[in-house]
Amino acid sequence: MLPIVPVHEKYTNSYRDCLDVVAREKRYLAQIEALPLERIAGFVRSSVADDAIQFFAIDGEQVVGWADVFPRWAHAVAHCGSLGMGVHPRYRGQGLGRRLLSACIEKAWTKGLSRIELEARADNHPAIKLYETLGFKHEALKAQAMRFDGVYYDAVQMSLLRRET
Repeated sequence: MLPIVPVHEKYTNSYRDCLDVVAREKRYLAQIEALPLERIAGFVRSSVADDAIQFFAIDGEQVVGWADVFPRWAHAVAHCGSLGMGVHPRYRGQGLGRRLLSACIEKAWTKGLSRIELEARADNHPAIKLYETLGFKHEALKAQAMRFDGVYYDAVQMSLLRRET
Protein backbone atom coordinates (compact mmCIF):
# COMPACT_ATOMS: atom_id res chain seq x y z
CA MET A 1 0.00 0.00 0.00
CA LEU A 2 1.49 3.33 -1.04
CA PRO A 3 2.02 5.82 1.78
CA ILE A 4 0.03 9.03 2.20
CA VAL A 5 2.30 11.75 3.63
CA PRO A 6 1.92 15.42 4.54
CA VAL A 7 3.25 18.00 2.09
CA HIS A 8 7.06 18.21 2.19
CA GLU A 9 9.54 20.28 0.19
CA LYS A 10 11.55 17.24 -0.90
CA TYR A 11 8.62 16.25 -3.13
CA THR A 12 8.31 19.59 -4.92
CA ASN A 13 9.65 18.46 -8.31
CA SER A 14 7.65 15.25 -8.47
CA TYR A 15 4.50 17.03 -7.23
CA ARG A 16 4.85 19.48 -10.12
CA ASP A 17 5.40 16.58 -12.54
CA CYS A 18 2.28 14.75 -11.32
CA LEU A 19 0.22 17.95 -11.39
CA ASP A 20 1.38 18.60 -14.95
CA VAL A 21 0.40 15.12 -16.15
CA VAL A 22 -3.11 15.45 -14.69
CA ALA A 23 -3.54 19.04 -15.94
CA ARG A 24 -2.54 18.11 -19.50
CA GLU A 25 -5.40 15.60 -19.62
CA LYS A 26 -7.70 18.66 -19.84
CA ARG A 27 -10.37 16.86 -17.90
CA TYR A 28 -9.94 16.95 -14.14
CA LEU A 29 -8.36 20.32 -13.32
CA ALA A 30 -9.16 23.86 -14.42
CA GLN A 31 -5.55 24.40 -15.45
CA ILE A 32 -4.06 22.77 -18.55
CA GLU A 33 -0.45 22.65 -17.36
CA ALA A 34 1.42 23.03 -14.10
CA LEU A 35 2.83 26.39 -13.11
CA PRO A 36 6.61 26.87 -13.45
CA LEU A 37 8.71 25.02 -10.88
CA GLU A 38 9.68 28.19 -8.98
CA ARG A 39 5.98 29.04 -8.44
CA ILE A 40 5.23 25.48 -7.31
CA ALA A 41 8.26 25.57 -4.97
CA GLY A 42 6.97 28.76 -3.34
CA PHE A 43 3.52 27.22 -2.99
CA VAL A 44 4.94 24.07 -1.36
CA ARG A 45 7.19 26.11 0.98
CA SER A 46 4.19 28.14 2.07
CA SER A 47 2.10 24.99 2.57
CA VAL A 48 4.79 23.42 4.76
CA ALA A 49 5.22 26.64 6.80
CA ASP A 50 1.45 26.96 7.31
CA ASP A 51 0.91 23.27 8.18
CA ALA A 52 -1.52 23.19 5.25
CA ILE A 53 -4.16 20.55 4.81
CA GLN A 54 -2.24 18.93 1.97
CA PHE A 55 -1.17 15.34 1.43
CA PHE A 56 0.77 13.40 -1.19
CA ALA A 57 0.53 9.75 -2.25
CA ILE A 58 4.09 8.53 -2.75
CA ASP A 59 5.54 5.68 -4.82
CA GLY A 60 9.22 5.53 -3.86
CA GLU A 61 10.16 9.21 -3.99
CA GLN A 62 7.56 10.15 -6.61
CA VAL A 63 4.28 11.94 -5.96
CA VAL A 64 1.54 10.00 -7.72
CA GLY A 65 -1.43 11.85 -6.23
CA TRP A 66 -2.30 14.77 -4.00
CA ALA A 67 -5.22 16.34 -2.18
CA ASP A 68 -5.52 19.59 -0.33
CA VAL A 69 -8.11 21.75 1.41
CA PHE A 70 -7.31 25.44 1.61
CA PRO A 71 -9.38 27.58 3.97
CA ARG A 72 -11.05 30.71 2.69
CA TRP A 73 -9.35 33.88 3.92
CA ALA A 74 -12.28 36.20 4.64
CA HIS A 75 -13.64 36.16 8.20
CA ALA A 76 -17.25 35.16 7.44
CA VAL A 77 -16.15 32.16 5.34
CA ALA A 78 -12.99 31.15 7.21
CA HIS A 79 -14.77 27.97 8.40
CA CYS A 80 -14.90 26.81 4.76
CA GLY A 81 -12.16 25.12 2.77
CA SER A 82 -11.84 24.37 -0.92
CA LEU A 83 -10.80 20.88 -2.03
CA GLY A 84 -8.38 20.17 -4.84
CA MET A 85 -7.00 16.78 -5.77
CA GLY A 86 -5.59 14.63 -8.51
CA VAL A 87 -4.15 11.17 -9.09
CA HIS A 88 -1.70 10.19 -11.82
CA PRO A 89 -3.54 8.14 -14.49
CA ARG A 90 -1.41 5.02 -13.87
CA TYR A 91 -2.46 4.99 -10.19
CA ARG A 92 -6.21 5.50 -10.48
CA GLY A 93 -8.64 2.88 -9.24
CA GLN A 94 -6.40 1.80 -6.34
CA GLY A 95 -8.10 3.74 -3.55
CA LEU A 96 -5.50 6.53 -3.39
CA GLY A 97 -8.09 9.25 -3.93
CA ARG A 98 -10.20 7.98 -1.05
CA ARG A 99 -7.18 7.77 1.27
CA LEU A 100 -5.92 11.24 0.28
CA LEU A 101 -9.35 12.78 0.71
CA SER A 102 -9.92 11.03 4.04
CA ALA A 103 -6.61 12.41 5.37
CA CYS A 104 -7.61 15.91 4.28
CA ILE A 105 -11.07 15.69 5.84
CA GLU A 106 -9.67 14.51 9.17
CA LYS A 107 -7.08 17.29 9.27
CA ALA A 108 -9.62 19.92 8.13
CA TRP A 109 -11.90 19.07 11.05
CA THR A 110 -8.91 19.07 13.44
CA LYS A 111 -7.94 22.54 12.21
CA GLY A 112 -11.44 23.86 12.90
CA LEU A 113 -13.04 23.86 9.47
CA SER A 114 -16.69 22.86 9.35
CA ARG A 115 -17.36 22.94 5.60
CA ILE A 116 -15.38 21.54 2.66
CA GLU A 117 -16.41 22.64 -0.82
CA LEU A 118 -15.48 21.33 -4.24
CA GLU A 119 -16.28 21.74 -7.88
CA ALA A 120 -15.92 18.88 -10.36
CA ARG A 121 -16.67 18.49 -14.01
CA ALA A 122 -20.14 16.95 -14.24
CA ASP A 123 -18.90 14.08 -16.43
CA ASN A 124 -16.20 13.07 -13.92
CA HIS A 125 -18.37 10.25 -12.58
CA PRO A 126 -15.67 8.33 -10.66
CA ALA A 127 -14.70 11.43 -8.65
CA ILE A 128 -18.33 12.41 -8.00
CA LYS A 129 -19.08 8.88 -6.78
CA LEU A 130 -16.05 9.03 -4.45
CA TYR A 131 -17.21 12.36 -3.02
CA GLU A 132 -20.74 11.00 -2.52
CA THR A 133 -19.48 7.89 -0.69
CA LEU A 134 -17.56 10.13 1.72
CA GLY A 135 -20.67 12.18 2.47
CA PHE A 136 -20.43 15.13 0.09
CA LYS A 137 -23.80 16.48 -1.02
CA HIS A 138 -24.69 18.08 -4.34
CA GLU A 139 -25.48 21.78 -4.09
CA ALA A 140 -25.57 23.14 -7.63
CA LEU A 141 -24.91 22.49 -11.27
CA LYS A 142 -22.99 25.25 -13.06
CA ALA A 143 -23.70 25.33 -16.76
CA GLN A 144 -20.68 25.86 -19.04
CA ALA A 145 -18.40 26.20 -16.01
CA MET A 146 -15.29 24.96 -17.83
CA ARG A 147 -14.03 25.19 -21.40
CA PHE A 148 -11.32 23.09 -22.98
CA ASP A 149 -10.35 23.51 -26.63
CA GLY A 150 -13.58 25.40 -27.32
CA VAL A 151 -15.86 22.79 -25.73
CA TYR A 152 -17.92 23.74 -22.66
CA TYR A 153 -18.53 21.43 -19.71
CA ASP A 154 -20.91 21.72 -16.79
CA ALA A 155 -19.60 21.39 -13.24
CA VAL A 156 -21.17 20.16 -10.03
CA GLN A 157 -20.66 21.95 -6.76
CA MET A 158 -20.64 19.76 -3.66
CA SER A 159 -19.94 20.20 0.03
CA LEU A 160 -19.29 18.21 3.16
CA LEU A 161 -20.36 19.59 6.53
CA ARG A 162 -18.75 18.53 9.77
CA ARG A 163 -21.24 16.88 12.05
CA GLU A 164 -21.15 18.41 15.51
CA THR A 165 -20.82 15.83 18.28
